[in-house]
Amino acid sequence: MDVISYEPFYNTLKKKNISTYKLIMEHNISRSLLDRLKHNKPISTVTLNDLCNILHCGIDEIISFTEDR
Repeated sequence: MDVISYEPFYNTLKKKNISTYKLIMEHNISRSLLDRLKHNKPISTVTLNDLCNILHCGIDEIISFTEDR
């Protein structure tokens, strides 16, 4: 099974010293989106784009893909 993970997102937050609270309060990121990320649920490419813009990072700093062989 192929696996998409948002672990890089949390690593990027830590590296940039940005809290989820700050994302919610200053960037209007919903708690439900953060829950989707936490549980590796699907999100839209528009949302990925928004996160990249907010965090000033590349998509590889938000999401990773592992192919199961």
